[in-house]
Amino acid sequence: MTTDTANTGPAGAPHDAALRIAYSPCPNDTFVFHAWAHGLVPQAPPLDVTFADIDITNGMAERGEFDVLKVSYAVLPWVLEEYALLPCGGALGRGCGPLVLTREPGADLAGKTVAVPSERSTAYLLFRLWAATEVPGGVGAIVVLPFHEIMPAVRDGRVDAGLVIHEARFTYQNYGLHKLADMGEHWEATTGLPIPLGAIIAKRSLGKERLHALAESARTSVRMAWDDPEPSREYVLENSQEMDPAVADQHIGLYVNEFTADLGEDGYAAVRGLLTRAAAEGLVPPLAPDALAF
Repeated sequence: MTTDTANTGPAGAPHDAALRIAYSPCPNDTFVFHAWAHGLVPQAPPLDVTFADIDITNGMAERGEFDVLKVSYAVLPWVLEEYALLPCGGALGRGCGPLVLTREPGADLAGKTVAVPSERSTAYLLFRLWAATEVPGGVGAIVVLPFHEIMPAVRDGRVDAGLVIHEARFTYQNYGLHKLADMGEHWEATTGLPIPLGAIIAKRSLGKERLHALAESARTSVRMAWDDPEPSREYVLENSQEMDPAVADQHIGLYVNEFTADLGEDGYAAVRGLLTRAAAEGLVPPLAPDALAF
């Protein structure tokens, strides 16, 4: 986890006025937040940015440590009393779900060890819902690893399979791995809804007026990036862990879409559908009827 101390907003903004925000160094997040983090969004509050992987930000949310966070939708049932879901800035979509990878094609996962990026991640919920119907007898041990360590662990035989997210969708062949299943395809085939992956949440204690202003700042930031992607390019690539620029572009194209600008009816239906199904399987606490209200 690293702190980007340069991104505290426009010159002259006092540090204690900056909102503490944590999001991943992945291209979709840095693309979305570039304009806001660099003080380019008119009237937006300055940001004090911390980069952290999703498993870390989920824990931050459960401990109430930051003002604004990018988290897994899967963690919402544990944090919505303190945080509100913002209707923009996150990651949903179609054809962008997590993948289950193995060394051999068509492997049987019954009783096998599977590496996952977090047990409080949307990827994990989608995997458990898939495995409940597709892996008779159930999988074996679950091992949590940082997402960038999962493919090497599968390749090297330290685990039998890996649940991968982000740009791994474009690079797993480089590790000699095979796609066993696409969690997004399974979700879309059974629900017809987009895949809810990452959410932007903000502390309710900021007040409704400020929460609405934050949502508008996030929406403006992503639209500025769409209108002119070039200013964000250096920020995206310097934080993307030596990712090939073409892969970074694919990553952004897949995960930054109309749902990033506004969840809309389908987006909210997808979030509620995921958490309702997961609660029915005992994977998350039940969601209150008005929990997603903004």
